[in-house]
Amino acid sequence: MRVLLTGHQGYLGTVMAPVLTAAGHEVVGLDSGLFAECVLGPSPADPPQGHRVDLRDVSADHVAGVDAVIHLAALSNDPLGSLAPELTYDINHHASVRLARLAREAGVRRFLYASTCSVYGAAGGDDLVGEDAPLRPVTPYAESKVRVEDDLHALADGDFSPVFMRNATAFGYSPRLRADIVLNNLVGHALLSGEVLVLSDGTPWRPLVHAADIARAFAAALTAPREAVHARAFNIGSEINNVTVAEIAEQVAEAVSGAKVVISGETGADPRSYRVDFSRFRTAIPGFGCEWTVNRGALELAAAYREFGLTRDDFEQRFTRLAVLRAASEAGAVDDTLRWRR
Repeated sequence: MRVLLTGHQGYLGTVMAPVLTAAGHEVVGLDSGLFAECVLGPSPADPPQGHRVDLRDVSADHVAGVDAVIHLAALSNDPLGSLAPELTYDINHHASVRLARLAREAGVRRFLYASTCSVYGAAGGDDLVGEDAPLRPVTPYAESKVRVEDDLHALADGDFSPVFMRNATAFGYSPRLRADIVLNNLVGHALLSGEVLVLSDGTPWRPLVHAADIARAFAAALTAPREAVHARAFNIGSEINNVTVAEIAEQVAEAVSGAKVVISGETGADPRSYRVDFSRFRTAIPGFGCEWTVNRGALELAAAYREFGLTRDDFEQRFTRLAVLRAASEAGAVDDTLRWRR
């Protein structure tokens, strides 16, 4: 297929593009480039064809001749979403739905949307949460994902198949690193300070999934039979990686020799706590299974951080999305709407 991959210069897109290319697809990238320089290690090879454009400025030309869209681009975590909720809804919600409408009008048949398990929010309880559970988003980021799912579902028809890929919290090495997601953050803090610092009380449950497993899941959904995926939501991850934050910290301490777990509890209990059932995707895509555990991911991250010389400045500034945007704003590189200044 000829696949438009939005967010191809992001944390997940940088991992996903070569997976799609290796599967025989022609990948066309689309990215604003806000995080293109957040590189740890060798510079990644981007798709040979790409559009540098803000998601809000996408036109029909960008989706012309495309067979499928994989839509990753977004303000990509809760702190970013809470920084400016109106921008979160403008980018994550309105621009995403507009892209889907343009894609449908252009004859795109499959639209894979990167949603999140954060839509379950304060699920609580001990039961595994499946795709039909009530959605209880507690942040603008998660709320924007719920809104997009609803609007894309209404666009589904006999020719246009949206698929809602509710990813667990990502982890693992990517050439365009993020240090502001839980496992990546804890491993970095452990290496740089000798402490695995947990600011919450450590009790919330989190479902985790490696970036490479997300890429494999999207590649599988791209070519799955229409009847298996049409207008359906899928949790992406593995039950073995349903872990508490305290358990994540203990596995990081095992991966980083000499590191000590410190649970400060200074931010109190986190209302976002949920354990997730991932069986629907395995049923829809026979033979699919996640390959990465939290422990293996912690070891991979620690090795990459050492090999490529992660510094404290990198950790706190260059690989933290909120810090990158603040620096770009203070330097006058982007305006108040997070668009590049011309």
